[in-house]
Amino acid sequence: MLGVQALDFGFPGRTIGRDVSFTLQAGEVMCVLGPNGGGKTTLFRTLLGLLEPHAGSIQLDSSSLKTLSRAEIARRVGYVPQGHAGYFAFTVREFVLMGRTAHLGIFSAPGKKDLAVADRALDSLGIAQLADQPVTEISGGERQLALVARALAQEPKLLVLDEPTASLDFGNQVRVLQRISALAASGISILFSSHDPDHAFLCARRALLLAEGRVLEIGAPRTVIRPDTLERLYGVSVKVIDLGGGAHTCLPAVGR
Repeated sequence: MLGVQALDFGFPGRTIGRDVSFTLQAGEVMCVLGPNGGGKTTLFRTLLGLLEPHAGSIQLDSSSLKTLSRAEIARRVGYVPQGHAGYFAFTVREFVLMGRTAHLGIFSAPGKKDLAVADRALDSLGIAQLADQPVTEISGGERQLALVARALAQEPKLLVLDEPTASLDFGNQVRVLQRISALAASGISILFSSHDPDHAFLCARRALLLAEGRVLEIGAPRTVIRPDTLERLYGVSVKVIDLGGGAHTCLPAVGR
C-alpha cells in the first residue's frame, strides 16, 4: 500500500530526517512515536506530497507519489492534521462534506450519497448530534473529531493522522483508537503519530520510533517500546509493565 525507501525529508535548504524506510500494508496500523521537533509532522507532510523529498522514494499503490496528481492522492489518502482553527461558521456536516471534494467534479455539488457518507462518519465518532452546529462554536476536542470524520468521508485507502488524540478527553481518545482498529479491520491502512506509547500498544501492529529524524527502531510495539528506547526518545526514565494477556503500559518514574 505504502512503501518508503531511503527517504530524506525536510524543508528547502534544510534536511530534518534521513534514511527513513518502511512499508505499510493494507489493513495495517503503524504508530510513529517521537519527541516534539523530532520530524513526525514533516515526515507525514512529505508522504502526502505536500513537501518535496530530499532523497529516496515514496510508492503509493505501486505508483511513485511524484507521478500522482493532487486529486489522485486525495482520493487514496485521508489526512488529519494536528489541529484546526475554525474561522468560518460552516456547520459540522458541511465541514465533513468537504472530505468528499476529491470524488466530485469541479462544478458538482454533494449528492445524497455524499451526505450519507458524511453522516456515517459523524455517527461512527459519536458526534452526529453536532452536525448542524457551527464548527466555530464547538470545543477543540469536538473539532478534532470532526477533522477525523472529514478524513473518513474521503473513503481513503490510507489514513494519515498526526496526533489524532490531541486535545481529546479520555473517552474520546478511546473512541478514536477504537475507530482506528475498526478501519484497519476493514482493510484501510493507518499511519498515526502519538505522544503516548500506550496508544501503540492498544491498536498498532508496528511502531516506528523516530529520533532526530532517523528511525531508532521499528517493529512490534512490545519489541521496540522498551525503557531504553523511551529514554532515548524522551530523555526520561520509564517502566514498561507487562499486564498479561499481551497488554502493556508505560509508567514514568516520577520522584515523590
